[in-house]
Amino acid sequence: MVEDSRQTGRVVPRRTALAMGLGAAGAVALGARPARAQGKPVQVALLAPMSGPWARQGMLMRLGADMAIDEINASGGIKALGGAKMELVVFDAGDSAEKAKNAAQRMVAQYPDLVGGTGAWFSSFTLAVTEVTERAELPWLTLSYSDLITNRGFRYVFQMAPTADDQAIKALPTILQLAKQAAGSQPTTIGLIAGNDASAASLLRPIRATELEKHKLRAVVDETYTPPLSDATSIVQRVRSARPQFLLCVTSNVPDTKLLMDKFAEYRLSGDRLPKIGNGGALGAPELGQVVGPQIIEGLMGIVANWGGKGQAELSKRFTEKTGEPWLNQDSIMTYTDMMILREATERAGVADRRKVAEAMRNFDLTDGVALLSPGGRLKFDEKGRRVGAELVIIQWQAGKAVAVYPPSVATAEPIWPRV
Repeated sequence: MVEDSRQTGRVVPRRTALAMGLGAAGAVALGARPARAQGKPVQVALLAPMSGPWARQGMLMRLGADMAIDEINASGGIKALGGAKMELVVFDAGDSAEKAKNAAQRMVAQYPDLVGGTGAWFSSFTLAVTEVTERAELPWLTLSYSDLITNRGFRYVFQMAPTADDQAIKALPTILQLAKQAAGSQPTTIGLIAGNDASAASLLRPIRATELEKHKLRAVVDETYTPPLSDATSIVQRVRSARPQFLLCVTSNVPDTKLLMDKFAEYRLSGDRLPKIGNGGALGAPELGQVVGPQIIEGLMGIVANWGGKGQAELSKRFTEKTGEPWLNQDSIMTYTDMMILREATERAGVADRRKVAEAMRNFDLTDGVALLSPGGRLKFDEKGRRVGAELVIIQWQAGKAVAVYPPSVATAEPIWPRV
């Protein structure tokens, strides 16, 4: 494995990079990989936040990618290429769209033989990165939600998650159904809190424009902030005054979520009084429960694109044993899946050529093998590059753990909704 060294501006072997100060904790979590077998490897990329406020999500993505690469190589590599090994190249998107784009430019310049890649987690970063990868005709998988990513007519971008518009259309009826199922009544008022990033904006736009009225919901509070959040007091005060029956709270990182959750608890608006639903993999990060506390976070829901739920027991076991993480989360399972997709596409292409790999991906219509790693069990991309039939998954914090509660094909627990 190789990764971008931000200190030197060049790419160095992974062991050297760790020795230069990329972090002892990362070395312990990831371990050292033995040297690759002889022969030219098939190179794939991960570009994600490895520093800044979203670094934890980048690390989770890397854990999933590392595990997939190890398993691919242990099972014989790319058989169509005589057992060629896959090699992961890691680049840091940093903490801004500009840094992410710069990293993408270095990536395509320094690694002209890349057959594909995945990233960059944050939709704003992905929009910038895919401008670069599209010009390079590099197939790029992403778990980012924003509809803008695949609304630009690009041919080399493949979006695995339900788009934000799709999530917005599905989210409210699903949440209302869960509320009625668990509490016996359907809410009529809602509060909205969201960052002004691309993913949150995409999700909230149709909700504000059409979905609230469609589902007879009245927004009694609607707050937008710029992440990272420095103080949640004024936002929570407005929520307490407005008294919504539930809250759609779209944060993008653990520190923002912690600030809000702590302040809600201070104002006696914890989960047993005010149901809260967020969006994105950061809602299920294990450390969120640790830093917030199990009582405060109890009942918090999150809309995600995939989870280590029903049907993924064996994969989840391998992941937790290998990484020490308490469960298989969205960021890790989706990046694991992306590596497996790139392997499958390269096998079908029969050559380590990015354009032919992309064509193989466009021709996918699979219902077994790698397709079973995603909710819905089908791997096919439409003309925009969006995965056909991508399903909404809802997780919830229960007894100190983030578990899937919807859909039934993934759920390992029943949803909890307070009777308030």
